[in-house]
Amino acid sequence: MTKDLPEKGAILQRDKETYGIAPHIPGGIISPDMLRKIADVSEKYGAAAIKLTSAQRMAIVGLKENDLDNIWADLDIKPGAATGLCVRSIKICPGTTFCKRGQQDAVGLGLKLDEIYHGMELPSKLKMAVSGCMNSCSEPAIKDIGIRGAPKGYTLMVGGSAGVRPRLADIVADELSEDEVLVAVDKIIGFYKTHTKKQRLGRLIDEIGLDRFKEEVGL
Repeated sequence: MTKDLPEKGAILQRDKETYGIAPHIPGGIISPDMLRKIADVSEKYGAAAIKLTSAQRMAIVGLKENDLDNIWADLDIKPGAATGLCVRSIKICPGTTFCKRGQQDAVGLGLKLDEIYHGMELPSKLKMAVSGCMNSCSEPAIKDIGIRGAPKGYTLMVGGSAGVRPRLADIVADELSEDEVLVAVDKIIGFYKTHTKKQRLGRLIDEIGLDRFKEEVGL
């Protein structure tokens, strides 16, 4: 039976014959050269479309299975973690790098988190987002781990989800420095690895209680 090919970073499409892939584009920040390469490779292998995704990736869809190895070789870009039980791409807003409303460096922090955690295998999928201000353009309140910039530092939220059972994240810490965020996220990931029963972080928090979660993680 035809199915996804995670070892090739490929997701079976609706036609049950072709595949989609998503090259990893950290933070959705892409160079003109990378754009040209993605366009050229897509054209070379007859892709049906290039779809911009909500996770700040570019999905190349309508590809033949026999072409997948050559496509990845031509792209020379590692696959984005678009499926499977792992940490997905970190969603990042422009922050103080580009946006006039930015209050904290969402790009710098987000890229550090992406470098550390992107693709890390976990008992369930886990999504993160970093926004540079209270407008929350990267939607941190509906991510398993959300980080939101404010005038005096970062606000840390956990347990959000926009899936079948939507859940707003709980605020667990405020006015954190970048280094404090990195330490806290490491503790949260470590706790989640050893305590989850394949449920999302928000479900785990609901089961054990927010107070116990904060105590266990040290927040």
